[in-house]
Amino acid sequence: MPNQNTIKKDITIKGIGLHTGKEVTMTFKPAPVNHGYAFVRVDLEGSPVIEANARFVTSTVRGTNLEKNGVVINTSEHVLAAAVGLEIDNLIIEVNSSEPPIMDGSSKLFIEALESAGIDEQDVERDEYIVKEIITCKDEETGSEIMLMPSDEYQITTIVDFGSNIIGTQNATLSSISNFKEEISEARTFSFLHELETLLDHDLIKGGDLNNAIVYVDKEISDKTLEKLKKAFNKKDIAVKPNGILNNLDLRWPNEPARHKLLDVIGDLALVGSRIRGKVFATKPGHKINTAFAKKLAKIIQLEKRNKVPSFDLSKPPLMDIHQIMDILPHRPPFLLIDRILELSDHHVVGMKNVTMNEPFFVGHFPGAPVMPGVLQIEAMAQAGGVLVLNTVPDPENYLTLFMKMDNVKFKQKVLPGDTFIFKAELMSPIRRGICNMQAYGYVNNKLVVEAQLMAQIARRKEAE
Repeated sequence: MPNQNTIKKDITIKGIGLHTGKEVTMTFKPAPVNHGYAFVRVDLEGSPVIEANARFVTSTVRGTNLEKNGVVINTSEHVLAAAVGLEIDNLIIEVNSSEPPIMDGSSKLFIEALESAGIDEQDVERDEYIVKEIITCKDEETGSEIMLMPSDEYQITTIVDFGSNIIGTQNATLSSISNFKEEISEARTFSFLHELETLLDHDLIKGGDLNNAIVYVDKEISDKTLEKLKKAFNKKDIAVKPNGILNNLDLRWPNEPARHKLLDVIGDLALVGSRIRGKVFATKPGHKINTAFAKKLAKIIQLEKRNKVPSFDLSKPPLMDIHQIMDILPHRPPFLLIDRILELSDHHVVGMKNVTMNEPFFVGHFPGAPVMPGVLQIEAMAQAGGVLVLNTVPDPENYLTLFMKMDNVKFKQKVLPGDTFIFKAELMSPIRRGICNMQAYGYVNNKLVVEAQLMAQIARRKEAE
């Protein structure tokens, strides 16, 4: 699995907001591992953060709009598509407006800015969802449908049909995300004349001009409409070209609308929060169906992650036995709650404990109906986390890991005598100043029985005493 990427340095671009018509300053900044994408409204007090997550989608009218605690980011899709297209996993997007600049209506200029900042490979593997079965989402009213099926890499095909003789039925395919820059990123947004008139009547698209949107003329233009368009676009003359689009703009591809719809799909599915290894078929895609599918897929991924049970051959020698564990941890029986370490890397650990009736805590905990105390399940996972973090220092025998906080603790099922309790702890962020944040899961009989977010601090023994 390839590692995560961010950018090497800050990069700032300026442009006009499509709907506000105001100049917008947007700055891309590097982000730590496992951060994902997040917008920061630097024009508001406290610089509130809106993570690029499907659960924050509140509207899909003329773009994908996010809202968190009353703070809004509109038309997020073109920026996010650029990040995904360059295989950037972690990115901070500071903006001094409710919407990114429209630029030329595509992702081209965002791609150029991010490339000029440089791509920086990080030291943690990329989180990628590998599609194993077909997943679908359909809007019965519009006939829009998205289907995701297994594939060796992230691929997208879009099929568009607006019932218009001007555009007709079009399709576009991206066989590899590595081709996004050359094949998709320059595809511009488009609109039909009747939609444009409605937007103008509602005082929207103040930042529009004939260089950032393809306008298809699907009706005769009255003199009144011509004058309105001249004023809106600050043009002396407006005319219709032979191919049915307004003047001053040449198509970059005959199927540019289908390519732009593909761009939108990539940007909207970035809200899933995980890279996708699979093939997307999108029929009549739009922001509504795209984000509905993103929400559905995000829930599926979350459920699978929670229920994913580490699989190991327990008959094989462990990575660390009880003696090696005691060389690292200060705990001793009866409070040493790990029997083996099965897997260990710089960002995760898997351990196990054989729960027997001989455990001293069963003497007084529900006599006659022994159940492993929940707090000791947490302690066992925390001790495994201790092995993980102490493995990062050259002299672990001189350090302790001290509990600081527990969050989102959930107990799913009982842990009983005779159970083999397997637990996994993963770093949620890099260890900084001795502080580590971990997501921990515990499993018995191939089922999730407990989960928690744990915070601990590494401290020298003398300092902790």
